[in-house]
Amino acid sequence: MKMKPYVHPEPLYPYREWSLEEESFADGENQRSESLFAVGNGYIGMRGNFEEGYHGTEGTSVNGNYLNGFYDAEPIIYPEGAYGYAVRNQAMLNVTDAKIIGLSVEGHAFHLNAGTVHRYKRTLDMRKGVLRREVDWESPGGHRVSLIITRLASFGNKHLAAIHYEATALNFDGAITFASAMEGAIARPPATDDPRLGAGSELPSLLPEGMEHGGAFSWMRQRTRHTRFVLLTAMSHALETPAGCGTNRKAADQRLTEEFSVPLCSGETAALTKYICYHTSKDYPEEELMSRTGELLRSAAHAGFRQLLAEQEAYLDEFWKRADVEIAGDPALQQGIRFNAFQLLQSVGRDGATNIGAKGLTGEGYEGHYFWDTEMYMLPFFTFTRPDIARSLLEFRYHTLGKARERAAIMSQKGALYPWRTIDGEENSSYFPAGTAQAHINADIAYAIRQYVLATGDTDFLVSQGAEILFETSRFWVDLGHFNPARDGAFCIDAVTGPDEYTAIVNNNAYTNLMVRSQLEYAAGTADLLRSSYPEHYERLVRAIGLTEEEVRLWRKAAALMFVPLDERLGIIAQDDTFLSKEKWNFEQTPEDKYPLLLHFHPLVIYRHQVLKQADVVLALFLLGEQFTLEEKIRNYQYYEPLTTHDSSLSPCIHSIMSAEIGDLEGAYAYFDRTVRMDLDDINRNAKDGLHTAAMAGSWMSIINGFGGMRLRDGVLSFQPRLPGQWESCRFRIAFRGCLLEVSIGRESTLYTLLEGDALELLHMGLRVSLSPGQPASFSL
Repeated sequence: MKMKPYVHPEPLYPYREWSLEEESFADGENQRSESLFAVGNGYIGMRGNFEEGYHGTEGTSVNGNYLNGFYDAEPIIYPEGAYGYAVRNQAMLNVTDAKIIGLSVEGHAFHLNAGTVHRYKRTLDMRKGVLRREVDWESPGGHRVSLIITRLASFGNKHLAAIHYEATALNFDGAITFASAMEGAIARPPATDDPRLGAGSELPSLLPEGMEHGGAFSWMRQRTRHTRFVLLTAMSHALETPAGCGTNRKAADQRLTEEFSVPLCSGETAALTKYICYHTSKDYPEEELMSRTGELLRSAAHAGFRQLLAEQEAYLDEFWKRADVEIAGDPALQQGIRFNAFQLLQSVGRDGATNIGAKGLTGEGYEGHYFWDTEMYMLPFFTFTRPDIARSLLEFRYHTLGKARERAAIMSQKGALYPWRTIDGEENSSYFPAGTAQAHINADIAYAIRQYVLATGDTDFLVSQGAEILFETSRFWVDLGHFNPARDGAFCIDAVTGPDEYTAIVNNNAYTNLMVRSQLEYAAGTADLLRSSYPEHYERLVRAIGLTEEEVRLWRKAAALMFVPLDERLGIIAQDDTFLSKEKWNFEQTPEDKYPLLLHFHPLVIYRHQVLKQADVVLALFLLGEQFTLEEKIRNYQYYEPLTTHDSSLSPCIHSIMSAEIGDLEGAYAYFDRTVRMDLDDINRNAKDGLHTAAMAGSWMSIINGFGGMRLRDGVLSFQPRLPGQWESCRFRIAFRGCLLEVSIGRESTLYTLLEGDALELLHMGLRVSLSPGQPASFSL
């Protein structure tokens, strides 16, 4: 379905360069805002819930606190099961809510649905890394207070979050009371028939094991029902008052509360700082959790909230020096690209043991699972801005290689098969046609390794970890495929699903075969590299996994004879063996309210038609662009684009990039506009369930790979800049092999500046350019 002319919607929030702001409160927008105003540090994620709780319309709030990689695993019940189906579903848990701070003014409880709100402003500050709320509230008794509430999840220590709560009496002398609490009884989300959401459960996943108001801090200990992980949540406080205060501690059910009653005169301010920490037995031995908690809370209190703010801002200063993209003349998209980069940083695991979920740490959509989204969409952003984080994401795949081997064995194959969706490396997809059958994730991971190594020069990762991944997944491919006599001995791969989930269980999916060919060539080349330059590592792998020279020769043979379905009449790549023989979907007779198709049509109805959920062949044209001529790209793009619904949030960014490459800047801008503000404008109408992290990363790719025309081929960066007419200029930075490159694209010229590093060679419009520090190179467009 050719994308209709895109009309940018009216903004849901004001356009701001470095912040997201909400200047009024409405129940109907609340759940969406809770996702958008989330704060996180890659480990802790806190939705933008109010400290005092939500008192609005029922069903318009999801109170969420998440820990990346912390999950429970429940058995999957199949009414009609079969051998090899995923047996357990892992779900990221909504953990103990420790951000609760209630306020009462002369006995009247503060919340936005009571009394009178004279002023309201909520700001997610992307430079300082904090969520700030300013409220001028008058109680039903006429007492007026000014509140400033600041929240952060520390980038300096992944286990720490903090809230600073200031209350100023404006028109009265009297008492206010802060009631700081932790709540351990967390309701699970209900089951729905939307496959993008969680499975739901009536039983709690966190079982109480103890809680106490200790001398220095209050703590609560829980254990997961099935995985048996321990969670220790704790809080401590610092209070600043003009006079003394009264304190009271309560413990009931699974709730701990500390109350601080403070007398104030008109004009006086009291401030409560709350330090929160989460530790689990996934990270440390159970017996160490209490001592680590005490040490962290003492350290945080000693530093104080102002120091945490300074550290937070300093961390982000360094991040933005490399990750910022400046767009002149387009405030909506300027805000969008910065918001997306900031949310990616808030969601990404950086310890090699965690990854980044499809919804980040902003909601429970997809149950916190990690997908191929990481390697194909999010990893490029980190590879070229924070390569240290990119390496951690790849290390996660190495650390879960053992479970990938187990999955391949279950599937009666050699080598390793990575899971389609997972948290700890085990396959969690209960619908195999769009899950396990997407074996292309193996080739996607291989592609990501290659791009990372080319971009960073990190051969240490390749020889110590990456090569083993490449070899084991290559073993899988040559065992899965076969040299087909009916195809003149060509290497064929049957019964797989490509990126387009509206076409499942097919033979010779072109994307898969093309990516596997690239992987096998790279794996064979890596074997040669190790054998000649790193013989000790090569021998280690020979001993560890039984690698043979015959296997490497077989990889080369399979790559050389890889079958790629072509249609000579149309002059295009066939998506698979039978796709072009199917009836095209009747888009004209499909009402707008029937999208996404997956929610309104049985899978078999969709599978019988030429219709795409997302880019498939078009994605291959981008990733493996050097293998196709411009004419081939144009023909394939023009055939497949009208058949694509973009029901997947992953799709518009790829079409933006390819539209730019084939010269359709208007189409490229329209797809980019839809991508970059997908959540800020709630384009897919489901931001309430969590943000679309892969689309966020895709918006960065749309700028750098689309309008910047950046490609990495044979270890050389190349650019073909194309500035859309809506912009005055665009500037971004690229980390590459120890260098930092700034690219400034204007209406009349492009300027390349080497900010860090001794020298860098690149290609501009095919022309070789040598850069040195202090000697920028400018080229006319």
